[in-house]
Order: sequence, then structure tokens, then C-alpha cells
Amino acid sequence: MKARRFPVKQGFPLEPIEKASRKKLAALQLQRLKWSLKHAYEHVPHYRKKFDSAGVKPKDLKSLADLAKFPFTAKADLRQNYPFGMFAVPMDRIVRIHASSGTTGKPTVVGYTQKDIDTWTHVMARSIRAAGARPGDKVHVAYGYGLFTGGLGAHYGAERLGLAVIPVSGGMTERQVQLIQDFKPEIIMVTPSYMLAIADEMEKQGLDPKKASLRIGIFGAEPWTNEMRKQIEARTSLNAIDLYGLSEVIGPGVAQECVETKDGLTIWEDHFYPEIVHPETGEVLPEGEQGELVFTSLTKEAMPVIRYRTRDLTRLLPPTARSMRRMEKITGRSDDMLIIRGVNVFPTQIEELILKRKELAPHYVMEVSKDGPMDHLTVLVELAPGAVDAKSAASLQHAIKAYVGVTADVKVVPLSSIERSIGKAKRVIDKRPK
Repeated sequence: MKARRFPVKQGFPLEPIEKASRKKLAALQLQRLKWSLKHAYEHVPHYRKKFDSAGVKPKDLKSLADLAKFPFTAKADLRQNYPFGMFAVPMDRIVRIHASSGTTGKPTVVGYTQKDIDTWTHVMARSIRAAGARPGDKVHVAYGYGLFTGGLGAHYGAERLGLAVIPVSGGMTERQVQLIQDFKPEIIMVTPSYMLAIADEMEKQGLDPKKASLRIGIFGAEPWTNEMRKQIEARTSLNAIDLYGLSEVIGPGVAQECVETKDGLTIWEDHFYPEIVHPETGEVLPEGEQGELVFTSLTKEAMPVIRYRTRDLTRLLPPTARSMRRMEKITGRSDDMLIIRGVNVFPTQIEELILKRKELAPHYVMEVSKDGPMDHLTVLVELAPGAVDAKSAASLQHAIKAYVGVTADVKVVPLSSIERSIGKAKRVIDKRPK
């Protein structure tokens, strides 16, 4: 009997828009932006009121630069219109409802028409392809399913691409490892912090993460540093690729790092128009300057978003692998920034310093408390397997003071002392009196 022969895996071809000229892309953006502003103004009372208060109408948009005349949308606007006040279509056209898990107040609710689901599926398929997927690949989806957009977004996108989806969802880490061993997927989609927990479990079971079948890791849902990328790639068989999205804009699939360059995330600008603004003044900043990322949806029907303030900090970069602009890796958020004795502190700054120390594990938490009238920061971090705690606490404490500019207590705790997250890692515990 002859052995079966399978065709050599070739990459998926790019769409024409991914190779289009900037002029052609800008013309498409302007056309779609005019439609989106008109759609929001005519069908969402909130936007009509905000536009009228700001003295602007959709017809005032003559160029892409004119978008700066229109008011911002914030998460508070979505919560004030909870649950369905931001929808621009009647409920008989809504086919899906998701909600984000806010830490305070009401969740933000998003709705989708069938066309929106198709758009979301399309940009997720484009993202997975850009990460290096090939025909015949199996995708292990360990993002959470349910109201969280991660699991279903990844699932639909991978299916659209024609890949075999393993819908594991989050949690049950031992089972995650067993399925990776048995099903031998080439791609895993999960939060980067949970990928490290999976690697820990592999080693606990006596398995070498570098010998796993996994080839590509598509990581999103939380900010992560290039130091964490190095850590993941050093410990596993993975090429670690960044994915960006947020439910208010559509879900995962707003931007994706391309495997051939790994130089920032390509924004799918034919569907999402980006701006960078000053976090305090709201002034639009030139390309290349760091500030707060703002998105306007260009094709969403059910819930258009106009100049939505993501609170994510980054900068826009010129195109490389695709004709669309890139954004730098998210360095933090303007609303999870801690101010400790007048110093701005982001969890990602602490993370980078931890990951440069081989004796420390990549699991940490920052506790903020009160020392009299002053805020006080304590960093709890685990000792790496087999490492000896000599001067690691003092070394990290010195580095935080030298590079971040804040005095912090550092406590090195035994391995597995810090709670593992199956979704977004909780990096900050605020113990200050309310």
C-alpha cells in the first residue's frame, strides 16, 4: 500500500487591500468614515447629542484630519447607556451580545449584526494568517469563551481560515497540557501569562516545553513586554506573536503582528481608523509620538464607536509587512498607571526588570498600600525553580529605584505562591482605604 502524500504547506495569499497604496487606502477610509459618522449620528441618540453639543455634523468631515473635530467616546459613555443604548440597529438585527468584565461599575456591552460577525471573523482570519498559520494547522484556543470576546473571536477566525479548532477555553491547566500532548496543535491562542503557567505545568509533568508540537503562539488580552516574549520563546518551541483588540471596538483582531517582521502590530486600517492623542489634552499627536490610542470603527453596523479612547499607550509607525500602519507594542494604560509618591509606575516596567533576572520567575504582583499619608508599593515575585535567593530582592529593589524612580519593597516568595490567572493576569492589588 502506497504511503499517503500530503501537499507541501504554502502560505495563504494576501488580500489586495493589504498591498494597496496609501492613497487607495486613505480614499477607502474617508468613504467608510463618512458612512460611520452618519450612521452613528442618525441612529444613536448619544452620538447625536454629543455631536450637536460639540457643534459638528457628519457632513463637516471633508478629510481624514477633520475627524479631530468630533468628540471622544469613553468607557463611561458606554456604561451610562447600559445595556443597549449605544446600539445603532433594532434588536431584531442583533445576532450576538458580548460584555467586558469591568473591575468597577457596570460592564460595557457590545452588539453585533451578522455583517459585524462576518467582519470580525474576517479580520481574525487575517490576523491568524499574518501570524504564520498554514493550511492544515490545528489551533488550540485557550482564551475564555462566553461573554469575553477572546475565545469566540479566535474560534471563528481560525475556522474561516480553514484550520482545525480545538476549543479548550481557559482553566484546567493539566488538561491543557494533556490535549497539547495528544492532539499536537501547531498554534496556541492564549494570554501570555497563562502560556507561562502552561509551560510550568509541562515541566511539572516532566515534559520539555521546547519539544512540544506548538510552533506559533498568538498572545493578547493583556499588555506584555518584549522581555516576556524572550522568556516564552526561550522556554518553549513557540514563535511568540502579538495580537491586539478590545471588545468595544470589535474584539480581538483589531491589529496583529506579522510573523515575517515582528516589528509592531499592523492595524487593519480598512476597518479601524487609529489616532494617537495626548492622554491629558486630547490633542492629536504626530505619527511616531507616544500617546493614547484612539479608534473609530469604519464598518461596524450594530455599535459604531467614534474616537473611542482605549487608554492604551503606544505610538503609530509607518507600514512594513503590509501597506497599513503599525502600532508599537502596548507599554501600559493611562488608567492602570500607578502614581507612587509622585512617580508614574506601570506594571510592564516592573515586569521587564523581573524578566531580566534568571533567578526570578515571571510571576509577580504589585501591592499598593498606605504608609501613613503616603502610598507604598510592595512587589511580590517568585523565585525561579532551582534558584537560590541570595540578593535577588535587594537587586530588584535597586533596579526599580534606578530605572523607574520609585522606592518599593520587594519580597521574594516560594514558587507557586502567587495565584495563577487563567485569563488576564491581575498585576495590581490596591489595598489603600477607599
